[in-house]
Amino acid sequence: MDNPSTISRVTHVTPPNGADSPVAGDPPIDPMSPELITPDDYPHWVHGRLLLRSPDQAWDGAAVRAFRYGAHDVTLPPVRDYLVVAYHKGSADMRRRFDGRWSHESLGPGDVTLLTRAVETRWVWQEEIDVVHVHLTHDLVRSVCQQMYERDISDVLLQDKLRADDPLLFRLAMGLAREAANDEPGAGLLVDSLSCQLAVHLLRRHTEVSFKELHPQHGMPASMLARIDGFVTEQIQSSLTLQDLAGVAGLSHYHFARRFREATGTTPHEYVMRKRVEAAKTMLARQGWRSLAEIASACGFSDQSHMTRVFGAHVGTTPGRYRSSQK
Repeated sequence: MDNPSTISRVTHVTPPNGADSPVAGDPPIDPMSPELITPDDYPHWVHGRLLLRSPDQAWDGAAVRAFRYGAHDVTLPPVRDYLVVAYHKGSADMRRRFDGRWSHESLGPGDVTLLTRAVETRWVWQEEIDVVHVHLTHDLVRSVCQQMYERDISDVLLQDKLRADDPLLFRLAMGLAREAANDEPGAGLLVDSLSCQLAVHLLRRHTEVSFKELHPQHGMPASMLARIDGFVTEQIQSSLTLQDLAGVAGLSHYHFARRFREATGTTPHEYVMRKRVEAAKTMLARQGWRSLAEIASACGFSDQSHMTRVFGAHVGTTPGRYRSSQK
């Protein structure tokens, strides 16, 4: 977790009184403009304490930031990414201006705000709140949309909602926040899966147009599952990603995650964790000369304590006790 003191040049920007509508004659905003603000630009515009920052590695197309904000009246320039704001602690009487129109909602824990990309907004609230920002890039959302539908993302309008009544969105956002905080092996696999789920859910539930999915298929043949199982067994010491497994199957990561769960009843991440535990059980029983730390590394766990936690959740005992029971 980042130390808030490392944030530099944080500025609270307050627009002049009466700046409630766009200036006449302003040129339209280019959605591909390099001047669109990124997740790391937010503290320059909205003063707050940074509570959490997702790692740059293994986060392809998604980013998480968590902030504690006090009272604000701030104009936010157009943002680069699609944004999901999950309200974690505190409640606020929130007013937001978008496209020259004001909206007003009382927001608290469990609520979610949606903001599309490349638009300017003004936000006003008086209370202290803790929020999680989940950013999805245009490339990620477009890629998922192309895999789901027959038309590109430019033909799909994501709705801006100050309060989206959608508990699943909140759970997905907080799931990504937990991965950002833990940064454990397998994080890339789970982040890919959660980001994909979030993008699919946004496109299904929070757009003005919906389309039929292309060539829906169900499950996987036994031969494909066998290839995946062999690959995971061979690469058990590695940090496997959803893209790695999808590549073995010759599928997009979206279709792979869906069809794998239909075929096995579990997610790719859960499957890989179970395979790691099975590999650890075998080594504990047959390779008594190896230390627990060596076995943890050989099975792809970040360290011995990570193996102990996952092993205990699956087996109901510690690796050391399991080894003793096999003698």
